[in-house]
Amino acid sequence: MRLDRFLSNLPRFSRKDVRLALLAGRVTVDGTTVREPLHEVREFSRVAVDGEVLQAGKSARYFMLHKPPGCVSATTDPHHPTVLDLLQEPDKQELHIAGRLDFNTTGLMLITNDGQWSRRLTQPVTLLPKVYEVETEQPIGQHYIEQFAAGFYFAYEDLTTRPAQLVILGSHHARLTIVEGRYHQVKRMFGYFNNKVVSLHRERMGPLTLDPMLKPGEYRALTAEEIQHI
Repeated sequence: MRLDRFLSNLPRFSRKDVRLALLAGRVTVDGTTVREPLHEVREFSRVAVDGEVLQAGKSARYFMLHKPPGCVSATTDPHHPTVLDLLQEPDKQELHIAGRLDFNTTGLMLITNDGQWSRRLTQPVTLLPKVYEVETEQPIGQHYIEQFAAGFYFAYEDLTTRPAQLVILGSHHARLTIVEGRYHQVKRMFGYFNNKVVSLHRERMGPLTLDPMLKPGEYRALTAEEIQHI
């Protein structure tokens, strides 16, 4: 919300009061004097006028989790454990998942209460690369590489996937980089060759790489530097 609108919504301030307070430098957001009426106020912002705190701002929280298999990428599920069940955090019902993984897919998962941050991470327009390690039932041929780079036509959505980079690591083992998150996308790509994916592990999302110290089911808070990368 715009700062001027935030202040105008409070019973004690008229629009004139807000304008004068901003011009006089009496308003601070997160400890910094702000005179710009269009300055964004978020639920995490600490807003004060003349030193009086009008919104304390709740803490933004960001976590990196090593998702194990057999775990649902959801906040609640009546039949299976969820990724939020793995977190020992207060008010974890306020958190949401930034970039889901299938039931048996493992690897990097990001969890936060900051909707803007997670949208920057997951919106298709950002084209942030997502890197997976893939193991397949049948051998992976060199001819796969060209097809992944060209894209795959998905009839159900009537679209062709964006170019993806496939690096063959072994006869049944590859590293795949994609910039989309279509439904079962990786499995459907390999399904084009009638080659079943037997193991899928996400290593990276954009600039964030899964901490090698995290065992499956473990998590940690993101560092300030990691948060700023997004």
